[in-house]
Amino acid sequence: MMNPKPAWRPDEKTIKETRLYQWMHSLGFSSYEAFYEASIKHTDWFWKEAEKAVGIEWKVPYQSALGQQSVMWPTWYKGGTLNIAETAIDKWANKEETKNHPAIIWGNEAGEQTKWSFLHLQDKVNRLAAGFLKKGLQKGDVAIIYMPMLPETVAVMLAFAKIGVIFSPVFSGYGSEPLAVRIRASGATIVVTGNEMTRRGKWINMRECVADAIQKTNTVETVIVHSATDTGYKEDTILNDLFKEMPVAETTYVTNEEPLMILYTSGTTGTPKGAVHTHAGFPLKAAFDAALCMDVKTGDRLFWLTDMGWMMGPFLVFGGLINGASIVLYDGAPDYPDEKHIWSFIHQQEVTHFGLSPTFVRSAMQQNIADIQLPHVKAIISTGEPWNEAPWQWLFNTIGQRKIPILNYSGGTEVSGGIVGSTLLRPIKPILFNAAILGMAADVYDETGRSVMNEVGELVVKKPWVGMTYGFWNEPKRYEDTYFKRFAGVWTHGDWVKQTEDGEFHITGRSDDVINTAGKRVGPAEIESILVGHPAVHEAAVIGVKDEVKGEALVCFVVADSPSVKEEKLIQELSTHVGSHAGKALTPKEIHLISALPKTRNGKIVRRLLKGAYEQHPSPDLSSLENPNVYQTLSDYMKRKHEK
Repeated sequence: MMNPKPAWRPDEKTIKETRLYQWMHSLGFSSYEAFYEASIKHTDWFWKEAEKAVGIEWKVPYQSALGQQSVMWPTWYKGGTLNIAETAIDKWANKEETKNHPAIIWGNEAGEQTKWSFLHLQDKVNRLAAGFLKKGLQKGDVAIIYMPMLPETVAVMLAFAKIGVIFSPVFSGYGSEPLAVRIRASGATIVVTGNEMTRRGKWINMRECVADAIQKTNTVETVIVHSATDTGYKEDTILNDLFKEMPVAETTYVTNEEPLMILYTSGTTGTPKGAVHTHAGFPLKAAFDAALCMDVKTGDRLFWLTDMGWMMGPFLVFGGLINGASIVLYDGAPDYPDEKHIWSFIHQQEVTHFGLSPTFVRSAMQQNIADIQLPHVKAIISTGEPWNEAPWQWLFNTIGQRKIPILNYSGGTEVSGGIVGSTLLRPIKPILFNAAILGMAADVYDETGRSVMNEVGELVVKKPWVGMTYGFWNEPKRYEDTYFKRFAGVWTHGDWVKQTEDGEFHITGRSDDVINTAGKRVGPAEIESILVGHPAVHEAAVIGVKDEVKGEALVCFVVADSPSVKEEKLIQELSTHVGSHAGKALTPKEIHLISALPKTRNGKIVRRLLKGAYEQHPSPDLSSLENPNVYQTLSDYMKRKHEK
């Protein structure tokens, strides 16, 4: 891996103004390195200080932060009771100086906008809670939330939290089958949905999709629909009517061993895994990472281009509101009705922290938006997949004008946030993570379980942390096998990473995508970055296939910048380009020019499907894909190639 020079360096003023610097010094630490070591050595002490730093409100104080110290099944904040809705809303709505601050800022692709203050959000949540209780909903019930990115969606989540209903937000773009799968897996008795939503100006009937999903399941008893008109289903409860109830003041208090929500992962094979999260688990970790990694402060405006069904949706809600920041929601396609629409929205709403994915950036590079200005943005946060250097540099130089730091952030649904990230106290290099996140005992292991430096290996976490999933819903053994089977007593995350002596990390892909060619282990992202560095390449994905000589050989799939390129000439150029940059041993066996890569609905490239198409496997479950037709197109293409 290259060792690039820093692209962004913090000045002394920037460092001293961060919440992290001020908190660290208040606890007697003068360097991030010393503070990090203390955070992973003294686990109980650290997470006690962490919850105080983000201002968690407790009904009954806990006895110790870390109770049972099992790495697989730790218990946190034993003896304490709380309800996270009080920290996220009431703490700010009950203060004169913050009650009228915007809690939610919302806009959509049609140009509609609205704002809800903390006081208004509190009123909406309390009215909904009253309506839910009146409908017979109670603590321990499970509800699926299948709604667009709306202020009402946030109100539903927090009202469920307030009365102890366990909620599971599901991607709003799913069809009936993946929705039914999640209803069955959770055993949900309640579904909350929108009646309709628009994407690229077209109306999509969500209620019909729910009806179809319910026919495939047998647990749903209550359907609540956000609608201004009659839905055509007599059994529906109209969400808008529940907002008319007299607000309820009572709150259901819970221990931290009782679930708050279930987040299903977006895997492309097998049944989805339901990560269970608690009131002082996911919300606390999200708020901590937002505050101390991203420097989100009271009055800031945090925006993430996401859906509530992806982990960063709930992260946005709790990471923003618990810190007294405004959460900025956007409903719709970012480049509709024009390419500058989302950028204009960010500018207009004075967003201070903008969360995105490298996939979004690669798409934006193809658009006519070079004159975009983001004067209010203090930090851009990237998550979801590894970077290639060319789009990172474009974002930093063109959009950020070399002034806005890009904070890499990686963890996952089961983590409640990040394992590695970027701190504003250190210089930032292109595509790299400049630190392990406080409280996360991150390391890199080789195949034997030995800690390695400057070698690619498995990203692991050696100690428990607040926010780690409380197992998988109704599947404790699957949880244990998924994360603790590889190395006993150590969380194996599934990322392929290289760590340096400087405390930097380079994620090169998922470890199950690793390629071993001629005795050399290589992550797909390393070769993909070289390919994307060629001016004719827009996107690339790399897989390993069986090879009699090398064991595995590289096969590359490339989306060209222009459809008019001469295929044979470009393939030869790219083969030489990879060989000259990565070494002749890593020259690809094959390079294929294709029109699109298969991606999940949150933008991740699915290399397993590329391999499946290459090896002519039967079509798998494609419900989590943004572009499911791509698999069949690829499969047909590879069949023709193999027949020649």
